[in-house]
Amino acid sequence: MEKGVNIEKSWKEVMQDYFKSENFRILSDFIRAEYMSKKVYPQPKDIFKAFWLTPFDKVKVVILGQDPYHGVGQAEGLSFSVQIGVKLPPSLQNIYKEIENDLGIKKNFNDGHLEPWAKQGVFLLNAILTVIANSPASHQGKGWEEFTDAIIKTISDKKEHVVFILWGNFARSKKSLIDEKKHLIIESPHPSPFSANSGFFGSKCFSKCNDYLEKNGEKKIVW
Repeated sequence: MEKGVNIEKSWKEVMQDYFKSENFRILSDFIRAEYMSKKVYPQPKDIFKAFWLTPFDKVKVVILGQDPYHGVGQAEGLSFSVQIGVKLPPSLQNIYKEIENDLGIKKNFNDGHLEPWAKQGVFLLNAILTVIANSPASHQGKGWEEFTDAIIKTISDKKEHVVFILWGNFARSKKSLIDEKKHLIIESPHPSPFSANSGFFGSKCFSKCNDYLEKNGEKKIVW
């Protein structure tokens, strides 16, 4: 089965046992059937886009989202990111505001395409990698979470000095997968308008991330 997984080779190598598993076969069969019978996002070629743009050996930061955007033209396989020319969702607008306040960097609020982050080693991972159009969390509990939990644990086990940025209760629930002795966990409320004022704004997660990377001999991220 793993030969058919269209995923970047370093990820295929570190996850090869999982790709051979019965659970992954069941997940793959389910997702394939969903794409054949329904409108599902992102496009099939973009399901593993985060893995292509940020190979395993390049991962310096992990930003964990829940599931893809479910509106037309939004999802592109990177957590929180939207395709070029698409209006920024409210959470991403708040992320940009915190970057401006934290780092003094002026952001372009007309561009929510986060591929430049991914190419610098920011692994933009959603816990669930697909969604039915206009139906949030519609692929919850189908097997993606088990797969992405295994991804998070593999990063924690096999790498050192990675920054895990966990926004909101869902992302924070993954803390148990991460070895805090080897890595930095930065957590705060979610950037959603419902919770951004409860501690996301002012969390300085971007400067904290860069300070840690620099301290451990890595290049800072240009946010």
